[in-house]
Amino acid sequence: MTMRESGALANGGMPKATIDTSRPHPARMYNYWLGGKDNFAADRESADLIAKAFPQIRTAVQENRRFLRRAVAFMAAEVGLKQFLDIGTGFPASPNVHEVAQKIIPASRVVYVDNDPMVVSHARGLMTSSPQGTTTCIQADLRAPDTILAAPAVRAAIDLTKPVGLLLIAVLHFLDDNESPYDLVARLGNALPSGSYIALSHATLDPLPEDVIEQLTALAGTGGDQGTFRPRTRVDVARFVDGLDLIDPGVVPIVRWRPDRSPQAAASVADAAMYGSMARII
Repeated sequence: MTMRESGALANGGMPKATIDTSRPHPARMYNYWLGGKDNFAADRESADLIAKAFPQIRTAVQENRRFLRRAVAFMAAEVGLKQFLDIGTGFPASPNVHEVAQKIIPASRVVYVDNDPMVVSHARGLMTSSPQGTTTCIQADLRAPDTILAAPAVRAAIDLTKPVGLLLIAVLHFLDDNESPYDLVARLGNALPSGSYIALSHATLDPLPEDVIEQLTALAGTGGDQGTFRPRTRVDVARFVDGLDLIDPGVVPIVRWRPDRSPQAAASVADAAMYGSMARII
């Protein structure tokens, strides 16, 4: 069974979209783990399987949100960035990127990108910009970076000749190696001017016990019922920002990335099981 969204998606230049409710989608699973209601049976079934293998998953997604908010606050308050491109944004979960950024710099301009039309519909309905700034959302996929960068809504909201904060939060682990994830990130980074920043978070199995690793590995696939899930080691995650100017403390567990800043991290490395980093484009 599918549910179709009527009409073309405004501002993104995208065709009518189909929501496949029979297959789990990461954004809807994430919404379920955060206690949201924007999910379907397939999403809940898949999410529960993962939670059975890794009961801390809800803590992990909460810590990921905290990392996102610390990263955006750093970019806005300490760097002065006024433009943000959030790819793989997921369902709105306040405070969102524009709320954090515009609280610091009211004129901040934020573009959200997600490949799920249900996410885009909710984002447009719920995420309202400050009067001085801009907030918009388009349907597009990380696998097509040129399409994202050329989208009229992106061009209207973001001046790509000025520094941009690129956010790739908990999205890269849904790309398998054969989808050229490192090249995709490099293409996005190369399109941004010097002084731009990239912040990313990425799932890892590094701190987990062997039995949990075995269960999660068994659930991971490359297009099967559970979808692609490709956790990576610290060395592999660091490759995404290779050649850029790493911001202290570098590539670390998300709970150790400036944990004293608000909102403070509240879990262990194993509970979060994600790496985070930020780097400046030279």
